[in-house]
Amino acid sequence: MKRLGKVSHYAKQGFLILRSDWVPSLNDPVVDTNLQLVGIVKDVFGPVKMPYVAVKPKVKNPEEYVGQVLYVDERKRRKRPEQKGKGKGKKFKKKRPAPRKRG
Repeated sequence: MKRLGKVSHYAKQGFLILRSDWVPSLNDPVVDTNLQLVGIVKDVFGPVKMPYVAVKPKVKNPEEYVGQVLYVDERKRRKRPEQKGKGKGKKFKKKRPAPRKRG
């Protein structure tokens, strides 16, 4: 659980707007202090050092979270499945075919 920032307001477009000091990934789950899912990160905008984060709420009354500190839940991140055949593991170099003999 990593601190995302404090909710500054609820935008009329339906997003909770936070001010953060780091850049989260899109679609990261956002939780409150009780680890209840509040929403997901939908947009990051503004200056790089102190970006604004737009969170699409998944709760009934998102206005309740104005002024509260929200967190990114790092436990629920999916791991990428390993690729089979290509990528990691032994690398097999395909040999070039021998040139044909002429005449």
